[in-house]
Amino acid sequence: MTTEWDAGRLDSDLSEVGFDTLAVRAGQRRGPEAEHGEALFLTSSYVFRSAADAAACFAGEAKGNVYSRYMNPTVRTFEERMAALEGAEQAVATSSGMAAILAMVMSLCSAGDHILVSRSVFGATVSLFDKYFKRFGVEFDYVELADLNAWKSACKPNTKLFFVESPSNPLAELVDIRGLSEVAHAQGALLAVDNCFCTPALQKPLELGADIIIHSATKYIDGQGRCLGGVVAGRREHMQEVVGFLRTAGPTLSPFNAWVFLKGLETLRLRMQAHCASAQTLAEWLEQQEGVEHVYYAGLPSHPQHELAKRQQKAFGAVLSFEVAGGREAAWRFIDATRLLSITANLGDSKSTITHPATTTHGRLTPETRATAGIRDNLIRIAVGLEEVEDLQADLIRGLAALRA
Repeated sequence: MTTEWDAGRLDSDLSEVGFDTLAVRAGQRRGPEAEHGEALFLTSSYVFRSAADAAACFAGEAKGNVYSRYMNPTVRTFEERMAALEGAEQAVATSSGMAAILAMVMSLCSAGDHILVSRSVFGATVSLFDKYFKRFGVEFDYVELADLNAWKSACKPNTKLFFVESPSNPLAELVDIRGLSEVAHAQGALLAVDNCFCTPALQKPLELGADIIIHSATKYIDGQGRCLGGVVAGRREHMQEVVGFLRTAGPTLSPFNAWVFLKGLETLRLRMQAHCASAQTLAEWLEQQEGVEHVYYAGLPSHPQHELAKRQQKAFGAVLSFEVAGGREAAWRFIDATRLLSITANLGDSKSTITHPATTTHGRLTPETRATAGIRDNLIRIAVGLEEVEDLQADLIRGLAALRA
């Protein structure tokens, strides 16, 4: 008689299954209770059969959970599901999207290394590089996202990492990921892509040549604005370095948040399809409205990278931005006139959100840095949720009316 639990037929055969099946079932290992839903392990530590068993687990000589700072069955299920969806050898979950970027750089780079960063990244990411990584001797330069020649020219002998968001926040700029991966690899550098806006339901950067994927799971992975979390995914050799950082520094994802994200993944592709369809409708509609000077959305033929987006994405995402006539005051009047959209800087929620990037998500940047990144005072960002698109249009009409007041 064995004391080990054998799940047998209780676990699913996931060989050669599709994306939606992986999103629902990947990573789950049923326990002695034969639970259908994923178990939630709310425990900080684990017990061992003997002192020798504990020593072997702590030394990595035997398999077994040691401590929930870096080992938890619920978190592991989420990590394995994310790895399956992205096509990665391994994924590592973190406490937030920013913690994922922190863990990646601290794990894979050292003082004296040089990093190239897209100029079109989230404001907090710029602050992380400018204020904190700089203190530890990491060199970096910002590069125009879409200009592959600029990336080539900016390389130095010590360049170790390229980091981009594609599509970018909030202007929906893209880079040719396959082309950029070739530039990075010719330099001997790694390419990391923040895939938060697309998720693996719309874009697979690893298949296009990227080495590392970053996610803020807070956004579309959750899908309902409930929990904070992040993910780093890629080759096992790199992810083991990230695990080591997590074990030591502790930017850990909670088991409860991991469980919530597992539920979010079950509907990921369906939600992204609905988000994208409504965003497309609103972008096309806004482009025709008086008082709207420009709409930024890769699904529009007017977007300079529309054809690239069609090649490397399955759809165009749920975030759009637009500039209104009249500067910051007009943008604020527009936002304040809405009554349905939520005024908040978060995105990826089932509830549509509206924000003024220059004074929120990118508010800590200098005016010069914002101007270089194209974040003007008259820019408004909408993350399109799952409401009736006609209701969203009616609410935006209130904002348009405020421009004429």
